[in-house]
Amino acid sequence: MYTASWRDVVRRDLFGPRPERGDGPYRLVVRVTLVIFRLLRLRFDVRGSEHVPTSGGAVICSNHVSYLDFTFLGLGALPRHRLVRFMAKASVFGHWFAGPFMRAMRHIPVDRKAGAAAFDAAVRSLRDGQVVGVFPEATISQSFTVKELKAGAARMALDAQVPILPAAVWGGHRVATKKRPVDLTRGRAVTVLFGEPVVPEPGETPPALLARTKVAMEALLDEAQRTYPQQPDGPDDTWWVPAHLGGTAPTPQEAAERDSADAAGARVRARTSRRARLLARLPGRRRPRAAGSAAPGRPSPERPDRAA
Repeated sequence: MYTASWRDVVRRDLFGPRPERGDGPYRLVVRVTLVIFRLLRLRFDVRGSEHVPTSGGAVICSNHVSYLDFTFLGLGALPRHRLVRFMAKASVFGHWFAGPFMRAMRHIPVDRKAGAAAFDAAVRSLRDGQVVGVFPEATISQSFTVKELKAGAARMALDAQVPILPAAVWGGHRVATKKRPVDLTRGRAVTVLFGEPVVPEPGETPPALLARTKVAMEALLDEAQRTYPQQPDGPDDTWWVPAHLGGTAPTPQEAAERDSADAAGARVRARTSRRARLLARLPGRRRPRAAGSAAPGRPSPERPDRAA
């Protein structure tokens, strides 16, 4: 098990003998992340880093169980002195704080309404010799199993003629995941596994490559779950264990139903928000007065608790 040390934070050779000149912001973020890992005393079991190529493009395809998965995958690639360019929702790039860092680190924004632009940007990065990180499930798995995969990752690998590196992360969902409060309990274990590269074969189709990738991801996740060094603290702490291993996490079918409900709710919120913005722009529309406030030019009503 590996726990980040203060020595790691300040190591001069952390990024290799000749790091890319334009990656200064990325290197700073990595060092800050190591500080956070140190403060939380996260215990890492990282296996298979030797499969990350030291040069040339590759697509890392990982399962997705927590909001921190990209940091753990980045840590796993660090021994090979590779900085991973992750594909992330475009809304993150518009955030006042995270946005500038995401752009400086050359991550790739994904706008679901204009996915072709993100696909083209990822293929260019791969052809330029970058490692691109993808969560092909597109969202966090609430069942903590591998969901159906989007074909974009396979198409990128085929277009750029680079290998897919299957990966699995496990344990980070105990810190921060969907619909659960953040838990900063120190000493949590996190497992990160990289498998052997899945190399596109001549004439292979995206569905065929994607199927091989999913099989590899499922095997890695199963290994990560079964070799995880920590157990639930009691009957009330089994929410993070998948149902097929005896936990109380939703089954894949239940998780799919929750995802559908979440998506429907998001669409309603988006429509409501658009309607509110449009109404606010209408000429002559007044903002509603707070309850109990008097209209302009009229005296305030006398309070009942005040003497006449």
